Amino acid sequence: MARSQQLPLLPDLQSGTASHQEGIEMSATTTLIGNTTSDIDLRFTQGGRPVGNVTIAVSDRKYDKARNEWVDGDVWFARCTLWGELAEHAAASIRKGTRVIAQGRISQRDFEDREGVKRTAVEVTLEDIGASMRYATATVTRAASSGRQQTGQQAEWDSRQPGDSEAWSTPTSGEGSYGDDTPF
Repeated sequence: MARSQQLPLLPDLQSGTASHQEGIEMSATTTLIGNTTSDIDLRFTQGGRPVGNVTIAVSDRKYDKARNEWVDGDVWFARCTLWGELAEHAAASIRKGTRVIAQGRISQRDFEDREGVKRTAVEVTLEDIGASMRYATATVTRAASSGRQQTGQQAEWDSRQPGDSEAWSTPTSGEGSYGDDTPF
């Protein structure tokens, strides 16, 4: 008697129950910390959607007790794809050699090369990327919104001019006064 292979038990978020389901694509989320090997290659699909590609060199550092020093481990070159505004913003901000922290979904695809050999590629579709502040500083500039509908709070933040009173600033004489008493 042959045993049938049973699919893993997956939660059904709508009903709150668990069931065996076919055809569900699962992906793993990862965080990469490493250096970009090039500027982000920004292109556009035929439909005009921005897409960026970059490779991040990721290396573990390990402490070698015998040598009493930190040494670099093996390097993994993670091929990454960015879509939409993330691709545009990252291409304008991140250069070759920038130490970045990136978060995204790992995916694997099988293909045949020019010689007909079957190969597997592992790629990361990034959901976020930014410069690491461990070895650098950065000035953050809010990007202009491009066609997204803004919330009331977002529109208020975007409409503020430099020098406008901020929520956490000390009021000036025309805005009222807290007095000189210690707040606690």
